[in-house]
Amino acid sequence: MTDTAPVAGTSVPLVEMRNIRLAFGGVHAVDDVSIELRAGEVLGLLGHNGAGKSTLIKILSGAYQMDSGEIRIDGNTARIESPRDARRYNIETIYQTLALADNLNASANLFLGRELITPLGFVDDAKMEAETRKIMARLNPNFKRLNEPVSALSGGQRQSVAIARAVYFNAKILIMDEPTAALGVHETQMVAELIDELKRQGLGIILISHDTREMMALCDRVCVMKNGQLVGTERVEDVTEDDILSMIILGKNPREAA
Repeated sequence: MTDTAPVAGTSVPLVEMRNIRLAFGGVHAVDDVSIELRAGEVLGLLGHNGAGKSTLIKILSGAYQMDSGEIRIDGNTARIESPRDARRYNIETIYQTLALADNLNASANLFLGRELITPLGFVDDAKMEAETRKIMARLNPNFKRLNEPVSALSGGQRQSVAIARAVYFNAKILIMDEPTAALGVHETQMVAELIDELKRQGLGIILISHDTREMMALCDRVCVMKNGQLVGTERVEDVTEDDILSMIILGKNPREAA
């Protein structure tokens, strides 16, 4: 098992998950796993279905509570027992389903459940649209379809809305589950550009994906899990796609085996 390699020019990690364990009955879904994420870094999490990657991320997002281990945010011990706790630590999760209301437009989705209110107590549609235009100009200047229901948007545009919602509400740590699943080449590139922009803005991003080629293109480092355990964490510049596939399939780090 390799040590987590720090990214040059950074100090205290945004996130440290240390010796995390969670069992369901007698099955160790996550077994003594440690990872870290730094500001301005994209960290990939790879593994077959059942490897434990989604369970690990659900612990960070507050959906599951770990049996043992420690989570530190900005160097301080964090208590995350619910999604609300996670949001308090500026952790936002974008699931593959995106959790968008198809009949509402981008502005209404961005502020869904957190609507802006006028002094008289009415929903401030004009301000919400203005704020949506500002955040979209920062993330995806080509996005112009603010007043259409999101059901009419392409997959990449829907991802833009979900990402904008997270960033507007001050996400510092963004978890993205299969962000390009079922997207075409152009839309995948759109999402890749969004991720690159978020990275430039200093967010820490965790990507979950089965696509090794995509992970090699988008990520700074990749963590591979198998059977609930961490096989290894590697900088993408130090390994090949075949190395990563070997870690996923065999559960062994090829450099250690050499």
